[in-house]
Amino acid sequence: MLKERRIAANKIAEQLFTAEAAINAAVSAVAQLTAIMPMAAQEANLAACIGQDALMNAMATCQQLVEARSRIIATHASLRAAQTQIGLDAVNFMGNCPPAEASLDETVAPRRHLTIAA
Repeated sequence: MLKERRIAANKIAEQLFTAEAAINAAVSAVAQLTAIMPMAAQEANLAACIGQDALMNAMATCQQLVEARSRIIATHASLRAAQTQIGLDAVNFMGNCPPAEASLDETVAPRRHLTIAA
């Protein structure tokens, strides 16, 4: 039964890592888009009002993605609690990210290896 729990936990952990990476990539892509839009408009000698709605929408999208990032971090923390509940607290799926006492604003570089705590 413990073996099945570990297999399930590994599947969930790998998908969590994939989701976290996808959100990070989306935040980065939208932030880059937001950064380049006003400079491209300026280089094209366009009035500041041209594309303002697009810039506002891109900014709102970036904010929503950062909020989604906070929620996936909270999901990660909840999964760490579930890990303990199912008796796998001695298994380290990804370092201490997020630490149990971490705020949602803290970021920790992910490690993608499985270790067993002694």
